Amino acid sequence: MTRDIDIKSEEQVARINRLACEAPCEVWLSTETVMLDARSLLGLYALVGQRAKVVTEDGISPRMVDRLVQKMA
Repeated sequence: MTRDIDIKSEEQVARINRLACEAPCEVWLSTETVMLDARSLLGLYALVGQRAKVVTEDGISPRMVDRLVQKMA
């Protein structure tokens, strides 16, 4: 399942990382050129100022993914 997100600041990167670490499933961020594990803080900093897709495993509740992405935004 995927949802779009705009990554605007380093503070948002830290929040995304924290939420991904707390999530009960794997969370990835994907752009046209790269796919990163959202639990990897260092890699996420390369996405500041970009639009990315939040990617989770299939079978995860769409409502849960929507809430997760809202908290990340």
